[in-house]
Formats: sequence, structure tokens, C-alpha cells
Amino acid sequence: MSDTPVAAKEAKPADKRSNSRSSAKYARVLSFVSHYWLQWPWLFGGILVARVGSTLVDVSVPLASGHLVDAIAAGSRDNTGPVLRAMAIFVGLGALFAMSRQVVGFLVNRLSARSITAIGRDAFAKVQRFSAEWHANSFAGSTVRKITRGMTSYDTFTDTVCFGLLPAFIVVVGVSAVFWWRWPILGMIVAGSIVVFLAVTVAVSVLYVRPANVEAREWDSRMSGTLADSITANQAVKGFAGETREDRLFAEVAGNWEWRAIRSWDRSAISGILQSIMLVTMQFAILAAGVMLWSEGKATPGDIAGLIATQFLITGYLRDIGQHVRTIQRTVNDMDDVLEFREADLQIADAPGARPIVVSAGRIEFDNVTFGYEGAGRALFRNLSVVIEPGQRVGLVGHSGAGKSTFVKLVQRFYDVQEGEILIDGQNVADVTQESLRHAIGIVPQEPILFHRSLAANIAYGQPDASAQEIETAAHLAHVDRFVAGLPKGYETLVGERGIKLSGGERQRVAIARAILAATPVLILDEATSSLDSESELYIRDAIERLSSGRTTLVIAHRLSTIRQMDRILVFDEGRIVEDGVHAELMARPGGVYRRLLETQMSTGEIVEAAE
Repeated sequence: MSDTPVAAKEAKPADKRSNSRSSAKYARVLSFVSHYWLQWPWLFGGILVARVGSTLVDVSVPLASGHLVDAIAAGSRDNTGPVLRAMAIFVGLGALFAMSRQVVGFLVNRLSARSITAIGRDAFAKVQRFSAEWHANSFAGSTVRKITRGMTSYDTFTDTVCFGLLPAFIVVVGVSAVFWWRWPILGMIVAGSIVVFLAVTVAVSVLYVRPANVEAREWDSRMSGTLADSITANQAVKGFAGETREDRLFAEVAGNWEWRAIRSWDRSAISGILQSIMLVTMQFAILAAGVMLWSEGKATPGDIAGLIATQFLITGYLRDIGQHVRTIQRTVNDMDDVLEFREADLQIADAPGARPIVVSAGRIEFDNVTFGYEGAGRALFRNLSVVIEPGQRVGLVGHSGAGKSTFVKLVQRFYDVQEGEILIDGQNVADVTQESLRHAIGIVPQEPILFHRSLAANIAYGQPDASAQEIETAAHLAHVDRFVAGLPKGYETLVGERGIKLSGGERQRVAIARAILAATPVLILDEATSSLDSESELYIRDAIERLSSGRTTLVIAHRLSTIRQMDRILVFDEGRIVEDGVHAELMARPGGVYRRLLETQMSTGEIVEAAE
């Protein structure tokens, strides 16, 4: 198995990517956002119509101001009709622009909210279905950060296109066309200035600003991951007085982000200065051309007034275009992470046409199974074959790394085998849906993971439709009721993140109650009593006895005393089952692996009752 975290693999300097990779990224993002835009076609179409209409009105306002100036210059105090009409047109266009822009805002609000919800839902669903290995190699904090950043970036991208790039494009094209029609020389100046401005702005943003932005973003994700990792493990930090060390670690990561962020922001500022110089130059050229046309009698004072207003309109939109290009670049980079989630293949995927598994008896069979972790260099299991009959309670023992945990993970299909088959009631686990497979298998892990939800919700997680009475019955059977009375809100008490408000034994009992309520035909107990005190172990062993009755049960055992009464014990050694039998049979083998393990635990005082 590879030891390289996914987060580390992702943190490659962006400026080493090829231009074709960048172009592909833009195409992917455009396809991504348009997919969500077009999920509500009438809403999207309404936005386009309203946005184009409002922008055309905005372009008309400077022309109307010039018409008003000419009306005033040509009119008289005795005949104010033309002036009043020109003024009404000017004010009406301004009011119409304001109203139409607000309509666009209302429509965009609805499209963005719906799309952001869909993006978050889709990304969450995809990440939830990534393999256990993927999650083990990923920082939870970084993953959450990437999803939320992708959602907000989509919102920013949509706003930038609807309120920035689209109207800017309409304005510059429309104004250039009008000027070209009336004054070709002025049209040439405007069109040429705009082309140069856009070319320089895009080139600077893509080739100069973007690499720094991407690198700063990657370190931002690392910083979030470091925060989440340390805060999640706060108990360990406190237990080993590690606050100062964690402070230094975070300071180091934050420092790496800091100088990259400053470089990114400085490059954006330099880009802005360059754009300002080009805009001032363009303003001078437009006004100089306008004054020349007036001096030649080809433009009226109203035309000059309209020209002044128009050049302010153009430069305003162009000034924003520079910011819009930088914003689009940043949001494209931010959405790229969500796109990687969306486009990534599931490491463990349901086979085409997979059907729900039907488990009635619970017979488990490994048929010539060969399996090795990626990057391990050799197979852990090679041609492993074993049958566990329905209702058998089977203990799995062996040294660390012998294959016990891998055995049960393969039953749950957390990994796919390279050769052979794993069958439950004759059905290959690779041919059924993962959801139905795991619905049929209950598990009580060594370290139960609880949600920061109520105690009742945690117990009912495997059977969410359970009634309060069913929850309490399962809690009673697992001895949860022995500590519920001491909780402030009983079964409605929030247990804290990962169940931190409960002791280890209490969390274990909750996990057993959850498995009792789920009532699955197959049960896996992963060293469920290995780290408990004697009293808690007594309660939990009693609960496990009830839980495993009548079910096919696999028990990974560290304390061998806990499996003496198993129907069968499988002894693993380097991926092979070297011994198979009941406790008495295995103890009768001089020099046997099981006997040596038990004698070692007895000699170290780890177990006493096994010698009885």
C-alpha cells in the first residue's frame, strides 16, 4: 500500500503544468458550470434575456445624455418640449437599467442557490463512496475545504459571468460598432485599444498571476488540513503536552502559505497597475479623437458629452474585466478540486448490473483468494480458501499483520481481490451492490466512531426507522442503560465529536447496541474488548454473547481469553491460515502458533482466566 498521502500527491506546483493542461482545465470547468446552469433552463434563459436587455439599456444611457445636451444647446426657454422629452428618455433609461439589473439579481440568486446545493450534494455523495484507503490517505479538513471552496467558487464564477464578463462583452462590442458606424477613426481607436487591453490582461493573468494563485491555494488546503488534523486529535495533543509542537507545526505551514499568498496578491496588484496605465492611455486617445472630430465639425457638443460618458462606461467595464479575469482564474482553480472528485473513478465500484445481496443463512466462503495491497510488493493472501458455515462464531487470531483485519475488510469489500472469489450465501461480493452488502454485515470496531448527534441517533444509525422503544431495548441488551441515567438529557444527549463525551467502554456499548438494533445476519467484532477495563469488558462480553447468538460471527481477538468459547478459531500467520479448530484442540498441539500466543499472554499477565 502506498504511504504517500493523497494530499501530498496533489500539492504539485501548478506552474509545471502544460498549457494544454490549462486549456483542458478551462474546458472542464466550463462544461461543469454549464451542466448546473442548464439543470434549470428557463431560469438560465431568463437571466440571459434580462442581462442582455439591461446591458443594452446601459449602453444607451450615454447616447441619451448626448441627445439631452444637444437638445439644451439647440432649444430655447420658450420651447422646452424637446429638452423635457430628452430628459425623460435619459431618466427613463436610467430607471429601466436599475430595474432590469435587479431582475437579473433575483434570477441569479435562485440559480446560484439551487446549483450550489446540487454541487455540494453531488460532491459529498461522490466522496462518501470513495474507498476506505482513499479516506485513510486524505486529510478530512482539506477535503471539506475543497468541497466548500468549490461551491463558493461556483457562485463567484456565475456572478462574475452574469454581472461582469457578459455585460462587458456586450458593451465593448456594441460601443465599438456604434462608433465605427458614425466615426470610423474613433471606432478603430476604441476597437484596437480594447483588443490590446484584453490580450495583455489575459496573458498577464494566465501566465504571471495564475501560477502564484494556484500555489497559494494548495498551501491554503494544507493549512486547513493541518488545523483539522490537530484539532481532531486534541486529546492526544493535551495528553502529551504537545500544544507548543502543534503551534510550531501550524506556524511552519502557515508561513509557507504566507509568502506564497503575498506573492500572489502582489502579482495581482502589479497586473492592476498595468491595466490602469492602459486604460488612461485609451481614455486620452478616445478624448483626443473626439476633440479632433469636433474641431472638424464632425461632432456636436452633445456628441462630445456622450463620448465622455461612453468612455467612462467603457473604461469602467474594462477596469472590471481585469479583475474578472483574475477572479475567473481563481475560481477555475478552486473548482478544479471539486471536478477531480466528480470525475474520479470510484476505487471500489459496483459492477454493471449489480443486484442487492440476499443473505438468509450467512455462509461465508473464500475461494482461492489472492490479495495484496497496492505497493506492498507481494500478496498477503495467496490462493486462500476457507468456508465459514451459517451461524458459526469464529475467532480470528494471529500476530499483528498476519491478515486478520484484511480478512474481514475483504468480506465487507473495502478492497477488491486480485484473484478468486468471496461468496456470501453463494453470491460473489464483487457482483452485488456495496450498500446492500454492508447492510447485511454488522460491525463493532475496536474504536467505535460516533457522530456528534444524540445517543439515540447513534444507536439507531444502522436502523434509522427504529422506534424509541426498539432503541431502548437494544440499549438495555448492550448495557447502555446503565449509564444513560447519568446523562443530562438521557437518550437525547449529544455525545460530542467522535463520541468524546463518553468513555471507551460506553462508546463500545453504544456500538454493540447499534449492531443489535441493525440485526444483520453477519457480524464482525474487531477486537471489541481489547482496550477496556475489567468491569466494562464483563458487560460487553455479556452483550456480545447476546449479539452473536444465531449469527455468523467473525471475532478478531487480541485477548485470546475472549474467544475460548468460539465454535471455531482460525489462526493466521503471514496471510495463511495455519491452524483451524476449537480452543481445546489448538491447545493440544505442542509448539502450535495458537498455544504459543496464549502462553505468551499468560506469561506477561495479559490474561489469567485462560489458564483455568
